[in-house]
Order: sequence, then C-alpha cells, then structure tokens
Amino acid sequence: MNINLDNIDLKILRILQENAKITNLQLSSEIGLSPAPTLERVKKLERKKLIKGYHAQLNTELVGVGISAIIQITLTRQIENAISNFKKEIDKIPEIMECYQVTGNADYVIKVMMKDMRAFEELISQKLSKMEEIGQMQTMVILSQIKDSKVLPLSYKNEH
Repeated sequence: MNINLDNIDLKILRILQENAKITNLQLSSEIGLSPAPTLERVKKLERKKLIKGYHAQLNTELVGVGISAIIQITLTRQIENAISNFKKEIDKIPEIMECYQVTGNADYVIKVMMKDMRAFEELISQKLSKMEEIGQMQTMVILSQIKDSKVLPLSYKNEH
C-alpha cells in the first residue's frame, strides 16, 4: 500500500522521527504552515497509520542495560508447528527487543538486551536453549554502536 505524500508530509515525517517531542508551534514554523493546518496534517498521518506511535528512547547505560547481542537462530524442521511455537515463545521473552525472519543461513535474527553477562548467560541457558524449536544458535555480542538512526530513508525532496 503506497500512500501519496507531498513535500510537507515528508518534512513532517522527517522532523517527527528526529524529535517527536517538538511542539506543534515549532513544527509549523519549520514546515512553513500555521499551527492549525500543521496539526491537521499530523492527525491525518496518524489516522492513515503512517505514524504508528511515539516513544521515549532511553540511555541504555544509565538504566543499567550493559549487554546487547545479535543471535542468529536456525529452527529444527522436524518439529510440527515449530514456527508458530517459536514465535509465541519469543514474544514472551522481554530481553528480546527485535526478531526478524530472514533469508540466508539462519531462519531468524534476534536482538537481545540485558543487564550483564550473568543475565545473558541465563537468557541463553534458561530460556533460549530450552526451546526445542531451536536447532542452532550463533551469537554475536555487540561491542559498540556506530549508528542508530531512527529516520527512514524516504525521498525528502527539496530539502537542504
């Protein structure tokens, strides 16, 4: 489903991705419209589900999340309903932040975040390893984050 967006809609989407806390007055000033039509455009983008929600991005170090890892998972094909069972179990584990079904050597890639190495070991041994749907796991601990953009690469025409 492709929705036609004009340059003003695209500007609004870019600005809100960069700073969702911007006031409507500030946003209207940046896009060159008065506050009332600006607010109506934002509401329209929300109604069309182009804007799914707003959230606070936390400082992981300050809240005590010290370990992040990417885990490639291959499922055991012999188990009936392996995919649906796997998805249900993954959804129950709060340390799993993201889960993607992928092509290539693995079936899924998950991103996990937790307090420390002890919590990481517990996640692997007490939760993931006990899932009979998982045939193989390969873990990569994240050493540092080089880029963390939340702005989608849309065609922001006539900018800069």
